[in-house]
Amino acid sequence: MATMKIKKGDMVKVIAGKDKDKEGKVISVNKKDNTVLVEGVNMVTKHAKPSMANQQGGIIHQEGPIDLSNVMYLHKGKATRVGFKMDGDKKVRVAKATGEVID
Repeated sequence: MATMKIKKGDMVKVIAGKDKDKEGKVISVNKKDNTVLVEGVNMVTKHAKPSMANQQGGIIHQEGPIDLSNVMYLHKGKATRVGFKMDGDKKVRVAKATGEVID
């Protein structure tokens, strides 16, 4: 499987859908479904029954998954594509707009 261009903890910008132009931090990445969870984006309401973990139950607001193609990496406040480059014997992510190494 190919390496993911977006990782947990990255700041991203939504480029398509109902939450277009919103920015947030990636909470989790699902490689299998090619989706990401972004903080405060694609909020959905969930009705939860009372349980041991959630004594109260009720309506919960949480983030829903967004397709990876609908988010773009933010580098120094600007949305940019991500590429890969070999740095010696190590593969690193590179911001296409500036050519700088991300991590």
